[in-house]
Amino acid sequence: QVQLVESGGGLVQDGGSLRLSCAASGRTFSSGTMGWFRQAPGKEREIVAAIRWSGTYYADSVKGRFTVSRDNAKNTVYLQMNSLKPVDTAVYYCAASPRVRIAVSEAAPYDYWGQGTQVTVSS
Repeated sequence: QVQLVESGGGLVQDGGSLRLSCAASGRTFSSGTMGWFRQAPGKEREIVAAIRWSGTYYADSVKGRFTVSRDNAKNTVYLQMNSLKPVDTAVYYCAASPRVRIAVSEAAPYDYWGQGTQVTVSS
């Protein structure tokens, strides 16, 4: 059984930083794609960042502030979030696919999802 477990969310002030982690178990995704999505109240789920062997992808809204990385030995993906803004407030979800040839910015191609972790940025 595949599980993705996120951690690291919380409350932070405008301009602060948080580091999210997503630990996968049940199968390895070292040769696949792992992504971070977020969903704010009343809004659709949107891509934040993704990583696969060929490189990384970032939404325009987080470029230069967020960094996605992975530790294949630990089967874990991270999202370092700096210069956080109130508009970044959302539930953040980890997603994974064993494939690399997917549309990384779309939610549908990902096969596995975590339960989500809340990130709240106060002004």
